[in-house]
Amino acid sequence: MSKEAVDSATLDAPRTDAIQAPADAGDAGYSKDLKARHVNMIAIGGAIGTGLFLGAGGRLHSAGPALALAYLVCGIFAFFVVRALGEMVLYRPSSGSFVSYAREFLGEKGAFFAGWMYFLNWSTTCIADITAIALYTHYWSFFTDIPQWVLALIALAIVLAVNLVSVKYFGEMEFWFSIIKVAALSAFMIIGIWLLASQHKVGGETPGLNMITDHGGLMPNGLMPVVIVMQGVVFAYASLELVGVAAGETAEPHKIVPRAVNSIMWRVGLFYVGSVVLLALLLPGVMYTADQSPFVTVLSKIGVPAAGDVMNFVVLTAAMSSLNSGLYSTGRILRSMAMSGSAPKFTAKMNRNQVPYGGILLTASLGVVGVGLNKVVPGKAFEIVLNVASLGIIGTWITIMVCHLAFVRSAKRGEITRPKFQLPFSGVTEYVTIAFLLAVLGLMWKDAEVGRKTLFLIPVVGLALVAGWYGVRRRVGREAQGLTLPKDQ
Repeated sequence: MSKEAVDSATLDAPRTDAIQAPADAGDAGYSKDLKARHVNMIAIGGAIGTGLFLGAGGRLHSAGPALALAYLVCGIFAFFVVRALGEMVLYRPSSGSFVSYAREFLGEKGAFFAGWMYFLNWSTTCIADITAIALYTHYWSFFTDIPQWVLALIALAIVLAVNLVSVKYFGEMEFWFSIIKVAALSAFMIIGIWLLASQHKVGGETPGLNMITDHGGLMPNGLMPVVIVMQGVVFAYASLELVGVAAGETAEPHKIVPRAVNSIMWRVGLFYVGSVVLLALLLPGVMYTADQSPFVTVLSKIGVPAAGDVMNFVVLTAAMSSLNSGLYSTGRILRSMAMSGSAPKFTAKMNRNQVPYGGILLTASLGVVGVGLNKVVPGKAFEIVLNVASLGIIGTWITIMVCHLAFVRSAKRGEITRPKFQLPFSGVTEYVTIAFLLAVLGLMWKDAEVGRKTLFLIPVVGLALVAGWYGVRRRVGREAQGLTLPKDQ
């Protein structure tokens, strides 16, 4: 990339009402092929995933109907995070998203932490996704003889190829994945409402409030199981922040992003809270299990043919969607970091289709490690990486809120102008959200089987980040003094 191209990117950077926002060198060279329908469906896809389609079963069993409240509470804080990010997006759209904003308002150390925590989240999530895809594919007898690691490798290869072709293909793939998920949930909710209205028996039980009142109430196992599931519920909302990354490749982010962000709240209420309430009214919580989608449990109880096949396909789609999003977002984040020297130089490289293939390939290489895990420990691969991913997403969300606090302070000093699309009750909302996320981390200690092991990883991750920063800080300093871009750019 020439100096003229960088200058052009600076001139084209969106302005606030009074002050021009600085450009991020990592934003230059991208196409603007994502349309409004793509971004809206990316927002939906981020709000609906395997955390609902599969994870809700085990959580209903342990937490009971109060799981709906857990989804609502976590959904509200997830909305605050995305709303804060959305405000910064309107100030300056960037494919580097919160990493770019952390660089501007927190400095290079903040950007380094934000970027690598996000990479930790998505690289491990990608491993979890390909593992899940392999497990779901084994549901059909046609695939049972194919080794789990082979199916994981095939899934990774397909999604990697789509991401490397162009952002338009990524957008189309995510659009149709989201359509499938929304259609499946809508169909289930229509069936569930009909079952309630007609008092049609489900597994010999008459649905209604009696499914809650006659089986231990909202919290049949007490408060603690509800608290413990918070970790998994927060992770279920991971990838909502994709809206901020996608904004850098849209032609009209100032029109598209506010609609996409604001719609997240009613989607959370309708799809997450609404579907969990329906599930609780249709069957007692003890009837649901961790190894089966709760939607399959209900549909099989009323004798819907091929319910398991249909829902398994939907869950498979959700996992493919997550893998697709992970490769897309980390490619853009790593390129923004590489431009400042805090990520390997090759992750800044783009192909002729304006795709940052270096960062995508780095994330995919971690996926290959996941393929190896599926070969060596196929029964434990999913659990191993999911714990690490939860630390990554909580770290990322906290960084976004800290960054927004610095963003607001900068506006109060008159250095920038805030857009009209703002985080409600700013100055308080950030601190409350950060406190909530830290509380979720602390409460993991109560879960001796999984959560406590996750907390033990925090010092390891912290030491790795410190060592990494000292390894790149001189290069970051050189890049800050004079913009040095890869030769092939």
